[in-house]
Amino acid sequence: MDTPRRIACLIYPEVMSLDVTGPLQVFASANVERQRQGLPAAYALLVLGEAATPVATSAGLRICADAAWSATDPASLDTLLVPGGLGVDAQCANPALLAWLRQAEARTRRLGSVCSGALLLAAAGVLDGRSATTHWADVDALRDGYPAVQVQGDRLHTYDPSRRDGDDHVFTSAGVTAGIDLALALVEADLGRPLALAVARRLVMFLKRPGGQAQFSAWLTPEPVRAPRLAALLEWIPAHLGADLSLEALAEQACMSPRTLSRVFINELGVAPGRYVERVRVEAARALLQDAQASIGTVARLCGFGHPENLRRSFHKHLAVSPQEYAERFGLLAGA
Repeated sequence: MDTPRRIACLIYPEVMSLDVTGPLQVFASANVERQRQGLPAAYALLVLGEAATPVATSAGLRICADAAWSATDPASLDTLLVPGGLGVDAQCANPALLAWLRQAEARTRRLGSVCSGALLLAAAGVLDGRSATTHWADVDALRDGYPAVQVQGDRLHTYDPSRRDGDDHVFTSAGVTAGIDLALALVEADLGRPLALAVARRLVMFLKRPGGQAQFSAWLTPEPVRAPRLAALLEWIPAHLGADLSLEALAEQACMSPRTLSRVFINELGVAPGRYVERVRVEAARALLQDAQASIGTVARLCGFGHPENLRRSFHKHLAVSPQEYAERFGLLAGA
């Protein structure tokens, strides 16, 4: 590699600081690892803003832009990353920026987003007809606002250099730390797995969470105002995960007929009772495994799955990972 690849990250008022600094640190650390091996830097980092001035992030910290995006030829960039943040809606209404992003899609080797930055790429039209993800809290906004985008809300990122399960040209990632996973995947594609592993070790990161892995966000009990007729039942379910939670048992607890209960669940939560119960059980099992509180067999029994095989199937369905793999990756003893 004779000339360092130029890796640029866009910034704007109220951008999420970690969406910018997290991925850029991965590329900077890749340079450090190469220097330790007596090799030249692989990347030249660039921060682009409305102008070459400091920009206040959503945390109040200021990041200084190296150059104005409007004065930067997208063809001079190898990779452009678009972060998310509270200010993303204002940028979605910036026609000059959207036009520049469309140029970037045609002229850069790689164009990606972090977190709600996917909304900005979608507003520019570059995600039309493509698979995309974003932070779980913005999935509905992406799906509802941009119907031409093939939203895959339950994955970490959509980058795949093989193009079997994603795209190597335009791609997206979920919230904050998923942007670091994305950057590690880009480094691995550029410089090989050993160097990417070295970067991950240096940053005390797990390498590498596959892009298709689900986002591990909590399955929160809906507020009573959202599901008033189910409030008492939804509070009761997590305390009785090992009990009979069949439709008939839930209906009896809620003092409704099974048909009525199913209709209320669909109307108020958008999900059938059985699927809701399964997800609550998965989240309870996830928490126990993450805290290293019990063996997989005990977790399966306590959470109402009965046999570990039932737990395994549910984990794969909802989280795209086995209970054993989850415990190894995210448990308190992981990496100990």
